Amino acid sequence: MTARILVVDDVPANVKLLEARLLAEYFDVLTAGDGSSALAICENTAVDLVLLDVMMPDMDGFEVCERLKANGRTAHIPVVMVTALDQPSDRVRGLKSGADDFLTKPVNDLQLMSRVKSLVRLKNVSDELRLRAQTAHTIGLQELLREDRPDEPGSVLLVDGRASSQERLQKALRPIADVSVMAEPQAALFEAAENSFDLVIVNANFSDYDPLRLCSQLRSLERTRFIPILLVTEQGNDEIITRALELGVTDYIARPVDPNELIARSLTQIRRKQCNDRLRASVQHTIELAITDDLTGLHNRRYLDGHLKLLMDRASARGRPLSICITDIDRFKHVNDTYGHDGGDEVLREFANRVRATVRGADLACRFGGEEFVIVMPDTTPEAAAVVAERLRLMVETRGFEIPGTDTVLGVTASLGIASLRPEGDTPEGLLKRADLALYEAKNSGRNRVVAAAA
Repeated sequence: MTARILVVDDVPANVKLLEARLLAEYFDVLTAGDGSSALAICENTAVDLVLLDVMMPDMDGFEVCERLKANGRTAHIPVVMVTALDQPSDRVRGLKSGADDFLTKPVNDLQLMSRVKSLVRLKNVSDELRLRAQTAHTIGLQELLREDRPDEPGSVLLVDGRASSQERLQKALRPIADVSVMAEPQAALFEAAENSFDLVIVNANFSDYDPLRLCSQLRSLERTRFIPILLVTEQGNDEIITRALELGVTDYIARPVDPNELIARSLTQIRRKQCNDRLRASVQHTIELAITDDLTGLHNRRYLDGHLKLLMDRASARGRPLSICITDIDRFKHVNDTYGHDGGDEVLREFANRVRATVRGADLACRFGGEEFVIVMPDTTPEAAAVVAERLRLMVETRGFEIPGTDTVLGVTASLGIASLRPEGDTPEGLLKRADLALYEAKNSGRNRVVAAAA
């Protein structure tokens, strides 16, 4: 793993020390001696993480962090504050200013590197999601940042083996989250997989169970892979902290737990989870837009072009039949000319609804373009495909199409051509061509009929 790290400290010796540690791990290192320089570098350079000193002249680290998080161009950069301040109130202030972690000087090498690698991994995931969302223009960064502080409480699963600490942690989290408490780790794993949580807190206080096993299992399951994990452990337990971060644990907090620090760290993880959930939803929405016809809601030709070959390959491999039907609304140009494109659009929408009502669960219905539609029918013989096509033809012919805003009910008909997969050497282009020729024959022989292509 490599990344570009910005080290910010007004003491040159501290900068050189951190720089040497990071270079030894093959990170690309930038340095700044004051807050203003750090802000300028982050604004103009791709930075993956900032190691930020707190006690600096002119502008302290808290202010630098607040400015980074308030700027849409830099808000996504993880910030780790590195300072000699060691009071819980200092950590809480740093976390509230937007910092992702707070390390106390002298910095432990193992914790520093584990924390840096963990945060860089998280940033890489967020960057990929953000890039996809922005590329598709389905969500803007400023909109994302405005929503980044949810009004509703988060949903937290607390896994804790002791009743006394369960009560304390649940009480501390109550103002910001709905907390579910479980004492049995394996039951908690099933609970996390079956429900939607924004954060799992694992208290490493089990006498007969390794809490890292639960953390590893949470990261292994598809349903729980992206849930942040906050580990509660003993102060100075470097080995378990380092291993936890390497396993993918998102953050940790040392006992005795300061309630304010617990709230600040939990809020950071909840907000990041909800932010990434929105990005993933945006990406999914982008995919749906890319493969869906806006007017009818059916799949579009792009999806058909990508999926038809997969269906044909699967049918050939299994020795199963597959048929397709191309249908075209008869004299649709007359509809557009008489009732305008708005009227034509209403006819297309209603036609698509009747296609949906006709096809079976395994069939694929697509708008091919204009007034043409394609139905792909896996496991369907030519005879069965002809029955489906005739059912659609009758459904179109026997019930009129209403034009909104008028008293007009149009009589509409459709022509349909069907073709079936050949046992050897068939292609999507060949199959579509044969169905299209059958459609052409249906049109030429009087319209409003089903014609099957020659085998």
